[in-house]
Amino acid sequence: MKSAQQKLNKPAMVRHDIEDGVLSVSCLGYWNTHTVYLIDDELRKLEHAECKKAVLDASGLETLDTAGAWVLERLYVKLKERNIEVELTGTKHSWHSLLITVGKSFSNKDDTLNEPKLPAYIRFFSALGERVINSYHDFLLAMDILGATIRGSQMKKGRGSGVSLPAVVTQIDRMGVGAVPIIILMSFIVGAIIAQQGAFQLRLFGAEIFVVDLVGILVFRELGVLLTAIMIAGRSGSAITAEIGSMKMREETDALKVMGLNPIGVLIFPRLVALAIILPLLTVISDLAALIGAGVVANLYSNISYAAFITRLNDAVYTTTYFAGLIKAPFMALIIGIIASVEGMKVGGSAESLGQRVTSSVVKSIFVVIVIDGFFAIFYAAINF
Repeated sequence: MKSAQQKLNKPAMVRHDIEDGVLSVSCLGYWNTHTVYLIDDELRKLEHAECKKAVLDASGLETLDTAGAWVLERLYVKLKERNIEVELTGTKHSWHSLLITVGKSFSNKDDTLNEPKLPAYIRFFSALGERVINSYHDFLLAMDILGATIRGSQMKKGRGSGVSLPAVVTQIDRMGVGAVPIIILMSFIVGAIIAQQGAFQLRLFGAEIFVVDLVGILVFRELGVLLTAIMIAGRSGSAITAEIGSMKMREETDALKVMGLNPIGVLIFPRLVALAIILPLLTVISDLAALIGAGVVANLYSNISYAAFITRLNDAVYTTTYFAGLIKAPFMALIIGIIASVEGMKVGGSAESLGQRVTSSVVKSIFVVIVIDGFFAIFYAAINF
């Protein structure tokens, strides 16, 4: 009621004054589609005012819509056509895009719409605060997805939970089976490189046989699961973000809500379940491929037979060593899936937004996976595992 009363008491108004060849125009009230007719005639008269410079002060404006911006643009252009210097002041930041869209006159680099550059420390804390707020909202969305996943798929509101096995199997095939060749190739090469470099360094001490210990412990505890998680983050995480983002751009997620379906249950839950299943399995494959690559290189460069390699590996690696890496896999899978889903749900209506979110998904997933791996290493050291 108060806002409506203000509009009645303070419609669109304009006041002007000419002093020393300077035309001062004060824009007051509500300049919108319903009120600009009140100032149209007066603004047309100001277009022919005799002056050398005009200052348009918009600080007194309460609201501004397309109609108000257009009459302001018209006055600006007419004065410019008469070679009169025009300065626009007092505009709100939220109006800048509107003014630039309505008329190209305000998009010039020398125009007063360009705000003065803020000090570096203000820009730093402003960007930091924005990042903190965005991270908080991302965390809430991630917890919402995680909670819905733990509770169940919730395919239909009010009808309990249900797991769509065909959807889960399809995602396992796409994200798991399709990733096997690249996982094997990458792990084989990495295992071979570690064995080669380790053998060259240990040869100086006459302890080349200990390259088996080096490769076995490093692969089982750290590298196997970490390399697999990074590859899945780049391969499957980006695909999840792109798929969910594309559906959001085409408003398919809104359509699911209208149909009474939960988008988390339909789109995200099968992908998270598939990731939690395939990442441990791919870790096992990665470990085996890395050990085979290390065994081949150890045989070629250090003349360590395959039998001696396996025997030494059996002595150096314990059950806890193997499970120390495998336990991390489901946690990393959930992290990758949740981050990818959060970024996908944040996609806007443009292809540029989709590209930014896909990039952000991959970068965040890899970063968080490495951080979590570090926390696990600290935790294992603390409990002597």
